[in-house]
Amino acid sequence: MSTAKFSDDFKRDAVHQIVERGYPVAEVSKRLGVSSHSLYAWKKRFAKSGSRDGSIDEQAAEVRRLKLELARVTEERDILKKANGVLRARCKVKYAFVAEHRPLFSVRAMCRSLRIQPSGFYAWLKNPFSNRAQEDERQTKLIRTAWEDSGKVYGYRKLHDDLLDQGETCCPNRVARLATLAGIKAQIGYKRRPGSYGGKPALVVNNTLDRQFDVDAPDTVWVTDITYIKTLEGFAYLAVVIDLYSRRVVGWAMQSRQTAGVVLQALLMSVWRRKPKNRVLIHSDQGSQFTSIDWAAFLKAHNLEHSMSRRGNCHDNAVAESFFNLLKRERIRRRTYKTRVEARQDVFDYIEMFYNPNRKHARNGMLSPVEFERQQEMKTEGV
Repeated sequence: MSTAKFSDDFKRDAVHQIVERGYPVAEVSKRLGVSSHSLYAWKKRFAKSGSRDGSIDEQAAEVRRLKLELARVTEERDILKKANGVLRARCKVKYAFVAEHRPLFSVRAMCRSLRIQPSGFYAWLKNPFSNRAQEDERQTKLIRTAWEDSGKVYGYRKLHDDLLDQGETCCPNRVARLATLAGIKAQIGYKRRPGSYGGKPALVVNNTLDRQFDVDAPDTVWVTDITYIKTLEGFAYLAVVIDLYSRRVVGWAMQSRQTAGVVLQALLMSVWRRKPKNRVLIHSDQGSQFTSIDWAAFLKAHNLEHSMSRRGNCHDNAVAESFFNLLKRERIRRRTYKTRVEARQDVFDYIEMFYNPNRKHARNGMLSPVEFERQQEMKTEGV
């Protein structure tokens, strides 16, 4: 078929199908019944000279190319603005960025800008967490549970010991790292103003204990002290008796007044609970409650020997002071009590439900006071 019968407009339309619509030359040739040679000749002629309406010319094609290039550069610029913090991060961090910003940018443009492979991103999308990351997440949940069970007071050493008790295999440094990433930290105490120490020996009762805080048998030496707890209806006064053998609180009492009655009630609970068979040394400071006639009479009636700290020297009764520091740091300073009854209930929960049966002590080999006594009793019976 001769091409002379085709008008220039027809030829331009044919070229338009190839250049603008993207049809292959062979397909246009087959549909129009025109040889490929003719189509190439038309394309060469009209692509350069253009049409009367300017639909096909080099300038229009260049404008289209520049627009596409501008769109690409603009998108990459916007991607790099948002990805400023992850440009030097690991691939997994970049993959997470791509996944988060897919509604805004194309995946290939983000991968090109971040210099990662799209295939790697799609593989990560199917399994975003490695085995190590999944294990970190699992053990972090265990650490958080143990921390919350402790009243949010345990540090990484005790948390590590808790995980070992559950059969987990991990080192303290790993627990410290996971706890830090999860925002888990020990309850830190408050600094106290230094006092004056090294006072004269007590004139009332000798300091028989003399800071010998490590004892080999239960119900050999008890220490006692009294402190106050602030509530919205006034102060409540707490007295405790602690067995130095296991650091267990064997007796305690709370009252609204700081009298000899509160310390006698705590000591009565200790005697009733422990029923000591031998003479027990009971150590206190020189407070008026411990120098009263009623106190001395009670000790004599229950075969208890009294020991007193030197005047103004709290280190002579360091174990009792340490317990009160723990109690206030881990529980009391983190709450506001409306009533004395509410304060007593919370102290009961701390001593009887947490401190004695569960709280780990480094001095006990990371065992609670109750568990330490139980294991030592089993060893003694085994011998």
